[in-house]
Amino acid sequence: MRPAIRTTRHDWTVEEIVSLHDLPLLELIGRANQVHREHHDPNKVQKASLLSIKTGGCPENCAYCPQSAHHREVDLTRDRLMDPARVVAMAATAKRAGAERFCMGAAWRQVRDGKDFDAIIEMVKGVRQLGMEACVTLGMLKPHQAERLAGAGLTAYNHNLDSSPEFYGKIITTRTYEDRLETLATVRAYGIDLCCGGIIGMGETICDRASMLQVLANMHPHPESVPINALVPVAGTPLADRPRIDPLELVRMVATARLVMPGSTVRLSAGRSALVREAQILCLIAGANSVFYGDTLLTTPNAEIGEDAELFAAIGQPMFDPVSPTAA
Repeated sequence: MRPAIRTTRHDWTVEEIVSLHDLPLLELIGRANQVHREHHDPNKVQKASLLSIKTGGCPENCAYCPQSAHHREVDLTRDRLMDPARVVAMAATAKRAGAERFCMGAAWRQVRDGKDFDAIIEMVKGVRQLGMEACVTLGMLKPHQAERLAGAGLTAYNHNLDSSPEFYGKIITTRTYEDRLETLATVRAYGIDLCCGGIIGMGETICDRASMLQVLANMHPHPESVPINALVPVAGTPLADRPRIDPLELVRMVATARLVMPGSTVRLSAGRSALVREAQILCLIAGANSVFYGDTLLTTPNAEIGEDAELFAAIGQPMFDPVSPTAA
């Protein structure tokens, strides 16, 4: 029996989510599109730009990440925290290119008080003064730090679950799943939106994918933003030899996320560079209503600006100025 779709639920089981995920593809996309239309403008796709403001040297050992200090064979230049004025200038360029949301990522295990965190606060204030949404991903943080970020006007805090509780330990051992949930609870306590999703294609099962969605969908309220990433294998990381997923797996994941979290913004994130235009549009039909654009996502390749200009033109949303949103 096919599971019924109620408007908003927080009591999903893994079995129900797997049942949705495994529906015939056209049925799954059709149902997801119907729910999407009930909760969102189907012609609205938010453009978000993502910038690595501090690159490399992260003490975490995430198997997929080229920024981990544990993966010494990765060819990556470490960079210190960027100057706030330069970051805000790049945000302004992104806005001219059509971005409504500017996301800043620092390769840290956790936020530390001091001049670097003071600089982050300055960046957040500067981005907000441009009239853009501001999102940061900085690792774990403490309540007083979340309070400062909220006071600076931070729109959202990104802290992905990455995978299911059951599979997580095969990908990361330096930080627990409970650590991640605690950070999310801290963010939520200070009224900052959650940006929280995961990655597929790391060797997990369909049940693992459903289990991750269950954790997210049973939060109350649901995360306001749910990035769905496909693994981008990077030479020198433990997952370098993982095969790319079939694009339809990403479509299924997007559609399932839309069904179990109807009001959330589902973000088509890493791995988009490997999708042809039509596969990306299928993801948008299935419920994705935001994309990250720019030449890179932190340190991995993303769809090129010209390709994105063509994509948005095809769906009737021309970009304002098709230049790199992270141009200096």
